[in-house]
Amino acid sequence: MPFIYSDRYLKEFGDHIFPVEKYQLIKKKLLEHGIDESEFIEPVEATREQLQLVHTEAYLDDLSNLRMTQRTIFSELPLTAPVINLFYLAAGGTLQGIEISEKNGWVVHIGGGFHHAKEAKAEGFCYVNDLAVAARTYAAKHRKNRVLIIDLDLHQGNGTAKICQPDTQIYTFSMHEEDNYPVKEMSDMDISLYSGVTDEIYLQKLDDALITIMQNFTPHLILYQAGADPYYKDQLGNLALTKDGLKKRDETVLRLAKQKNIPIVTTLGGGYAIDTNDTVDIHTATCLAHMDIFS
Repeated sequence: MPFIYSDRYLKEFGDHIFPVEKYQLIKKKLLEHGIDESEFIEPVEATREQLQLVHTEAYLDDLSNLRMTQRTIFSELPLTAPVINLFYLAAGGTLQGIEISEKNGWVVHIGGGFHHAKEAKAEGFCYVNDLAVAARTYAAKHRKNRVLIIDLDLHQGNGTAKICQPDTQIYTFSMHEEDNYPVKEMSDMDISLYSGVTDEIYLQKLDDALITIMQNFTPHLILYQAGADPYYKDQLGNLALTKDGLKKRDETVLRLAKQKNIPIVTTLGGGYAIDTNDTVDIHTATCLAHMDIFS
């Protein structure tokens, strides 16, 4: 029952809508559900070489030197050494998830999913795109293997989509709210949703999309972005999914991975519910769903 987590993820962003405390609260909830402390794996930072597979030298130099430039200014986060190290660590965690999932079948990274960062630009609370780093590292190591990125965050994974457009080994699928942040990029498949979409509509569109994808693309690895922000009480969105609907969403993706025997690495992405406990509940349910499906 592997979960990737670090206490070092708990970094203060000041008066900020991103609830960084959720990571620690998710772990606490899992411990209350009987998960042993030994099941939490400490990540290590991604190397410069691994980051260079996605991000430009100039951009990485800005980050390492904490330079506020046109490349870094749009993160909407503090530009400090602890925060930048958090992103290096998160990228390393998603990378570690690949090795673990290949042995175990699945892993949840309690962190990661920073899908707005581009090759040379920080965006939307994201400095390093861990999903793109993981996908490209895997593709470089396994030249004949393919990666499917399933991004079910409320917001389109625009950075991941833009970065991976040239990569034939990587298929990007994003289902997101259309009339919302960010400026959209072209994924291999995009499903645009509008205000008020409910569980039933969402789940049907997801089923149809996954059937279509699997008819045209055979992945050897799935990276799954399980955002909590499609929830109907999220502050940054206008979709209308319930906690039960989000659980069924997760189960749909996980059953696909199990049935096809495809290793899956799950990142938790965004979640900005009015009550942070709701975000924590949704992310915790995502973690527990892996145990139920793969047991």
